[in-house]
Amino acid sequence: MLNSLSGRFLILTVVFVMLAEVLIFVPSIARFREDYLLDRLERAQIASLALLAEDMISDDLEYELLKNAEVFNVVLRRDESRQLVLSSPIPSPVAMSVDLRDPMATRLIADAMRRLVTPENEVIRVIGEPVREAGLLIEVTMETQPLRMALIDYGIRILILSAVISIFTALLLFLTVRRFLVKPIRGVVGHMQNYASAPEDARRIITPSAGVTELREAEEALQKMQTQLTSALKQKERLAQLGEAVAKVSHDLRNILTSAQLFTDRIETSEDPTVKRLAPKLVNSITRAVTLCESTLAFGRAEEPAPALTRIPLSPIVEDVIESERLAAGDYDLSFAEDVPLGLTIRADSEQLYRVIANLVRNARQAIIATGKPGEIAISAHEDDTDWWITVTDTGPGLPPKAKEHLFTPFQGGARKGGSGLGLAIAAELIKGHGGSVTLERTDETGTCFAIRLPKSEIALDAAAE
Repeated sequence: MLNSLSGRFLILTVVFVMLAEVLIFVPSIARFREDYLLDRLERAQIASLALLAEDMISDDLEYELLKNAEVFNVVLRRDESRQLVLSSPIPSPVAMSVDLRDPMATRLIADAMRRLVTPENEVIRVIGEPVREAGLLIEVTMETQPLRMALIDYGIRILILSAVISIFTALLLFLTVRRFLVKPIRGVVGHMQNYASAPEDARRIITPSAGVTELREAEEALQKMQTQLTSALKQKERLAQLGEAVAKVSHDLRNILTSAQLFTDRIETSEDPTVKRLAPKLVNSITRAVTLCESTLAFGRAEEPAPALTRIPLSPIVEDVIESERLAAGDYDLSFAEDVPLGLTIRADSEQLYRVIANLVRNARQAIIATGKPGEIAISAHEDDTDWWITVTDTGPGLPPKAKEHLFTPFQGGARKGGSGLGLAIAAELIKGHGGSVTLERTDETGTCFAIRLPKSEIALDAAAE
């Protein structure tokens, strides 16, 4: 009971209602005491009417009138003089006087509480105004024991009523909370447990149905999380299947490319000038493809192999990329610009750097061709004291918002319809292995610019290796 939400709510409701009743109880007791004393004054005034009607009354009648009024004597002031109308022996001296003509609330509450905690029977004087302006003042003397017993009786009845009200209210709130709060929460928990048993099953994703705003927001957040998790699990499953398929394809493709490599060796001996010019590029392309297939088979995992860093000239790599992309562009009105110093050498893995630049240039070419407008792709490079910099700039339409949001995320950062989004992810991972970075410098309707940073420092390379 104490560990459940509804049980704690029930107990807290009872406590808070009882606390509210206690706050009501104190002024109620004070009000009851005031009414009790005013009632005794009214009775005493009525008893005094018998004496006003006749100048003399018998002692027995006077005793009976005082007994019915529950007072010892009555003093009435009808004009400027005070008159003892009814009297009887007082058992003890008057302990205190209570003036009810203009009482303060705090004084009434304090007197009532003091009377409750004072068990001794005392005689008090009560002063008030006569009913219906039948005089200027009326005083009575009375004992406090009947008053205290009446206060205790009234307090007990108030507490019992308060307990009944609090329990009844708490029970209603308990049932209401279980119906409108606990039951929906249990439903959400049940959905979570059901989903946890088979998170790949999209049918187990919760459908928001709560009427309470907060619960519905929780259900919507849970639905979003479950949808993302299910998509991620399906994507991982597809990636695992894709990895297995790539391994199989790479195995067969390596064999095919090895055979093609043998034919290209013979082509290199041709005396045709065009063949002699293009044959080395064909040999280099096939060699790269074979190396890539062998790397895929050798590592058999998602991570790229560590780069084999050597000092290499950058210009030939850029020329190879541009020649390959110029052939891929065909007759399309697309120009390529190169601004790489001939003597610039960098420390990098030539094969991996070729893949990085080729991915960026290929993305730019595909983006420009998709617009149907002429365009230009420019590759430039420079160095400073700490880094080598390579920039790839195009005049394409710029990256869409989704691509910018998931720029280097596989299968989510595709910049064109039908793209896989792997190019940028591969480029970023390869450059990270060099201790560098690939950053988006700008992208808008005038084009896009990516910057590749390769550090000269050995410390950055060691950190990347770790």
